[in-house]
Amino acid sequence: MEKKNHHHVLIIGSGPAGFTAALYAGRAGLAPRIFEGIQPGGQLTITNDVENYPGFEHGITGPELMDIFRKQAHRFGATSIFRMIVKVDLSKRPFTLWDDSGEIHTSDSVIISTGASAKWMDIPSEQEYKGYGVSACATCDGFFFKNQHVAVVGGGDTAMEEANYLTRHVSKVSVIHRRDEFRASKIMQQRVLNNPKIEVLWDSVVAEVLGKNIDNRKSMTGLRIRNIKTNTLSDLDVTGLFIAIGHQPNSAIFSDQLELNSAGYIVTQPHSTRTNIPGVFAAGDVADPAYRQAVTAAGTGCMAAIDAERFLESEGV
Repeated sequence: MEKKNHHHVLIIGSGPAGFTAALYAGRAGLAPRIFEGIQPGGQLTITNDVENYPGFEHGITGPELMDIFRKQAHRFGATSIFRMIVKVDLSKRPFTLWDDSGEIHTSDSVIISTGASAKWMDIPSEQEYKGYGVSACATCDGFFFKNQHVAVVGGGDTAMEEANYLTRHVSKVSVIHRRDEFRASKIMQQRVLNNPKIEVLWDSVVAEVLGKNIDNRKSMTGLRIRNIKTNTLSDLDVTGLFIAIGHQPNSAIFSDQLELNSAGYIVTQPHSTRTNIPGVFAAGDVADPAYRQAVTAAGTGCMAAIDAERFLESEGV
């Protein structure tokens, strides 16, 4: 194995967690390498406007913010490789990682920041208007729909939380659920059912996202709804659609080596980013089922780099 492929710190995944980890590890003189994967910059690269990240008074686009993160990390000696890690061996140190080109890399420590992916409905029009009215994060994008009518798809606690949160900004929320009762906890159900700004469309699914594209400017204009019991179609005039059917942590390749919870999130030790394997750390949404915000991901990225630095020091590396 070529010596050039051995590193003190390898970071799997980019986004706020990965880039912040790289920044701190770089400033510690550890020359980290970041594997940016199939979505360099992470989920924020498909977010048009970010107004809740501290330091940007007038907001910034997701791609611009991630480009700044990347350049800042690179300034302190981090390097990016635009490949995906497809296999890992964490059973012994140095750890061994294989990328999708077949190249092998070893490292004294590993920081995992592979994120979590929102579950989508898998209809073509949903993908077409993603970022142009279709979102998977009410706390990220709800503000942009002030005094408008929007829809939420889902029936669990996440959907209830999203719907209630959106009523702070919008004039009306239509919750679309494929069954005739919610799966959410009773208290969350009651908050939705008792909220005068929320209506529920039972036994219904989204058949199509409607919109327009004028001079390459896309905008969502409504939804085509199918009632499962009657198989009838109807149109709903909404300007936003929030998908709240859950998130899937991107942790599959670690499942046989790291401790995961029942939902697939990497388990970390309290008040740290340490996993069950010494020298392996997890940051960002892949280890966070609760918040999933850019600022919290960045915070745990900082923690992971400090944890890795302390680990390497304790090992005499």
